[in-house]
Amino acid sequence: MILIYRILTTLLYPLLISLIFFRKIFKKEDSTRYKEKIFVSNFNVKRKKHLKLIWFHAASIGELKSILPLIDHLNKNNNNFEFLITTITLSSSNLAKEELEKYNNVQHRFFPLDVDFIMNKFLLLWKPYAIFFVDSEIWPNLIRKISEKNIPLSLINARITSKTFKKWNLIPRVAKEIFSSFDLCLTSNLETKDYLHKFNAKNITYTGNLKLINKIDEKKIINQNENFLINNMFWCAASTHNGEEKFCLHTHLALRKEYKNIITIIAPRHIDRVQDIKKLCNNLNLSAQILGKNENIIEGKEIIIINSYGTLLSYFKYAKSVFIGKSILKILKNVGGQNPIDAAKLGCKVYHGPYVYNFEEIYQILKQNNISKKVESPEDLAANLLKDFSYREKETKKFSSIINDLGDKTLTLTMKKINNLLSYETI
Repeated sequence: MILIYRILTTLLYPLLISLIFFRKIFKKEDSTRYKEKIFVSNFNVKRKKHLKLIWFHAASIGELKSILPLIDHLNKNNNNFEFLITTITLSSSNLAKEELEKYNNVQHRFFPLDVDFIMNKFLLLWKPYAIFFVDSEIWPNLIRKISEKNIPLSLINARITSKTFKKWNLIPRVAKEIFSSFDLCLTSNLETKDYLHKFNAKNITYTGNLKLINKIDEKKIINQNENFLINNMFWCAASTHNGEEKFCLHTHLALRKEYKNIITIIAPRHIDRVQDIKKLCNNLNLSAQILGKNENIIEGKEIIIINSYGTLLSYFKYAKSVFIGKSILKILKNVGGQNPIDAAKLGCKVYHGPYVYNFEEIYQILKQNNISKKVESPEDLAANLLKDFSYREKETKKFSSIINDLGDKTLTLTMKKINNLLSYETI
């Protein structure tokens, strides 16, 4: 089966190149760096020969943010490392530009296509000392090449859902061959630990979810509309998907019956939809503003539509209540849920719909600590928001303390296992 996969990916290589070019046309790929994914000549390898390269592969924004504390800890305890971070998405590359500026030994590249000869060349040129895959990133051609070259390979924050397990279980021999290639497996939940045992993975430890470990320094969070946010009653709808904005606007209409000056701030998951959301507002006779990154909120607007990435924290900081999207639409039930952790760490009460498949474990933790709640309708959400508005203060300290304690335990155990692996390889 793996041989068939290797042959197919090689044969499909020209088509995959065309696909990347097509995505570039629609601005779903970086306009210049997209070639890092498809051409060996564009790997742009920069190495310091006296340092050992640790390679982290993190698919997107959430995974990227989760490994930065690990790099901080490794840098504190060892000056013999440099780091390569690869991601897949355009949004993660934009975040990498900002987050990696403070490091002088960390580079970002796009993850290349999992084609046999491309992966072989990537490993030969970068010469990683150890490799860490984050979350559920499984690439058979690369894993086979890593095994051939005897490079230590780890799967951290591992997450295998029941749906994914059933798919792998259709080809159990292949699954066992792939997962037994990992030298270390650190899981984000107990369910994944059980699944990995069934696939003959070794050195498995449940460490908890890495997405809990990021600390947020509120003093560094700046919003040029701070005075407006402090002096007005508002709530946030974050990471919304097409169809959920209508749900949020009807929530706004329900709230307006009690608070005439209520403001709803909507931050869509994909900002290329802001004009469509504005049309929805117009259809409901709601005064709306599309807000750019460095623009001021206009007085008298009911709906503020965020038209920038990387600004969510600066709204969570002042909000009491946040609705997290990708959770209402039944069509997305098998891929539902967006990360609610940052909102919780900043003291927000978190609301979501019934479909949170991708973050079910996290939401369960939040629910147990009365930080999150499921809502079924705009009226249900509005009723809960009205209760939140009646409180004078946010519960920042309480919520942050709960999440940070869990994150500290996860970070400590994760670093212990990683350091043991790297120390072992040093001997």
